[in-house]
Amino acid sequence: MITKYESSIRQIDYPQEKVYAMLSDLSNISRVADKLPEEKLKDLEFDTDSVSISVAPVGRIKMNIIEREEPKCIKFETEQSPVPFNLWIQMLPVTETSSKMKLTIKADLNPFIKGMVSKPLSEGLEKIADMLAAIQYE
Repeated sequence: MITKYESSIRQIDYPQEKVYAMLSDLSNISRVADKLPEEKLKDLEFDTDSVSISVAPVGRIKMNIIEREEPKCIKFETEQSPVPFNLWIQMLPVTETSSKMKLTIKADLNPFIKGMVSKPLSEGLEKIADMLAAIQYE
């Protein structure tokens, strides 16, 4: 059963194009890695198209960018994860100097697994959205 989780919409004080340019190249993670909570995240590895991380208590998660729709959407798919899912980052312009962002996860979850992972997935999605909204997209 496909289950969809959406973050609340985040306002970003940078133009859509700058946000897209930074997030669509995962090698830019090096610029924000110091803002990630070390106690929750370990063994962070990334290149232009993929990111891999150990997340307590979940385990290793590796995601690849499978589609880029400049300047409005980046789609990821898990390559390695206890729960396979897709992640979308959507960006829309608000003004010439600001934009808004929403994250969406779609996962194929059976009812038992859904009961265990719904809350952590929702909370994790909001934390990722908070972190992405706090980045300096210069």
